[in-house]
Amino acid sequence: MLRAGIVGLPNVGKSTLFNALVRQIQAQAANFPFCTIEPNVGVVAVPDPRLQPLADLSRSQNLVPTRLEVVDIAGLVAGASQGEGLGNQFLANIRQVDAVVHVVRCFLDDDVIHVSGSVDPCRDVEVINLELVLADAAQLDKRRQRLQRQRHTSPDAKQEDDVLERLTQALNSGVAARTVPLSPEEERLIQPLGLLTRKPVIYAANVAEHHLADGNAMALSIEELAKKEAAATMRVSAQVEAELVELDAEERHDYLNSLGVREGGLESLIQATYHLLGLRTYFTTGPKETRAWTVRAGMKAPQAAGVIHTDFERGFIRAQTIGWRQLLEAGSMAEARSRGWLRSEGRDYVVAEGDVMEFLFNV
Repeated sequence: MLRAGIVGLPNVGKSTLFNALVRQIQAQAANFPFCTIEPNVGVVAVPDPRLQPLADLSRSQNLVPTRLEVVDIAGLVAGASQGEGLGNQFLANIRQVDAVVHVVRCFLDDDVIHVSGSVDPCRDVEVINLELVLADAAQLDKRRQRLQRQRHTSPDAKQEDDVLERLTQALNSGVAARTVPLSPEEERLIQPLGLLTRKPVIYAANVAEHHLADGNAMALSIEELAKKEAAATMRVSAQVEAELVELDAEERHDYLNSLGVREGGLESLIQATYHLLGLRTYFTTGPKETRAWTVRAGMKAPQAAGVIHTDFERGFIRAQTIGWRQLLEAGSMAEARSRGWLRSEGRDYVVAEGDVMEFLFNV
């Protein structure tokens, strides 16, 4: 399951946003630092308007969306890499996620305390990023010390140390590890380290309700910063998200329209995460269930089958495949087959967004 970790300074709206996203009050949203001591975890269904029509077509008993795990990680402060606040504990939690959602306060409110005494989004981002860089640099230093003893006797140790040296040079320059290009083999070597600054980042500019549609100068500064880092951005209002939780579907739609936006924070977060990580969705459908599955872009049919069960990948023969729009147009699998729209794809087929697939395999 995909995991996204919500990070940021204390009191930037992380827990309020988390509570709204998972539609439950799981994290204490309080106006003081470190109110979230353990990472709160919520699992949310990924909205997908294609699921219901496919389920209706197949008369499925169950509809199963793909899911996103959201982790609310307590606020970091300057010095976190040396253990300030509860820094070491929080940094360890970030290592376990696939993508980092960095919430940045882009609103003014005298009633909400700012840990630095004033609101400056770019400064706040720099504080967090510096702590992550320092933490990664310290981790690489420890790992390289161990590798030095093996470097002259183990080719693998030498290769890994050479990669870590390049990463260390970047970190010592204050640059995130994700800016260093690595081969797939080199990526495999460093994967166990779970480098914080290697993780993809989405900057979430948390704005007041009246700035959600068009943003403000603070949000625009974050968008410019993200462009320089090749990071993703989204604009969100934790205040709005908290209010949306109390509304039904029609009221949500009307409220968002009144603000000049089409979707809420959950939808924006999912879209940004999927785009950033290069993810795709395919479907399986039948009388028992219609289900969405998440795969990485470029994944071939056997690997996609393996997402369902490893036996499917090992015994893969072929995949009966059709685009979801074509299937709905045909009205049934049988009609799609008679029209010649249902394709038989082999091991080299790259799964496309929105494919409906049925796998044939040997047990």
